[in-house]
Amino acid sequence: MDQDARNQMELLAEALPLLKRYDDQTIVVKYGGHAMGETEAADRFGRDIALLEQVGVNPVVVHGGGPQINAMLKRLNVQSQFVNGLRVTDANVVDVVEMVLSGTVNKQVADCITRAGAIAVGISGKDGGLIRAKKLARTYLDPESNIEKVLDLGFVGEPEHVDPHVLELLIGAQIVPVVAPVGVGADGQTYNINADTAAGAIAGALNASRLLMLTDVAGVLDENKKLIPEMTVAEARAGIAAGWISGGMIPKIETCIYAIEKGVKAAVIVDGRVPHAVLIELFTEGGAGTLIRP
Repeated sequence: MDQDARNQMELLAEALPLLKRYDDQTIVVKYGGHAMGETEAADRFGRDIALLEQVGVNPVVVHGGGPQINAMLKRLNVQSQFVNGLRVTDANVVDVVEMVLSGTVNKQVADCITRAGAIAVGISGKDGGLIRAKKLARTYLDPESNIEKVLDLGFVGEPEHVDPHVLELLIGAQIVPVVAPVGVGADGQTYNINADTAAGAIAGALNASRLLMLTDVAGVLDENKKLIPEMTVAEARAGIAAGWISGGMIPKIETCIYAIEKGVKAAVIVDGRVPHAVLIELFTEGGAGTLIRP
């Protein structure tokens, strides 16, 4: 037996106890960023998710699509307004958002998984009453008046209630759900929801074993810019308060904390740029990012 074969057998032996750990467990994967933009990376992701299903794991994929939305808005010459660096989703923009997320991107992701050997079905948060949304309430401090004001982002929403029934039906039929982060209000209004937020809410509703947040960074870095392989919720909150967890990492951490408080056993911020990051995180002892636990 050559060395490559020995290495493969050693990896399988290491993975076996972890395969048993996740047997029949639900894993919610937030998919976006770098991995979505390249055909090879997308195909590899599809194979990894199909493999999870084939070894007895119940994967649920929640995807983003910001770059694809931007490209379509430009193609259709739909103008966007920005307030404090955030896009205002008006009636025209939300139509494009739903078309891209629930249409093109959703079906591409589902197709990658299906071609890899599993059965995947693309749905949106509007299907089966999955995500009941409400208008996102945001405020900001006006630098001129020093008064806190309401930030109106239009049809940007947040989950108010998640009914996992349709996901449970798909999982029970050994179908991989692929979810576009679009929700519906009580009045039937469509809302664009941040994919991280949607993934956290869905993971909580499913009492998932893991929430994997694929990102374009290595994970959570400490004050010396070194990767933190594992931390508690209390340590994560302390890092935010101290300021060494900052910027775009804060909402990702907050989503992980929210999911854990809703019953998810642990959440992981994973470097999605690493090939097979999902498999490395689940089936090796070292993992591929920062695990946050209660």
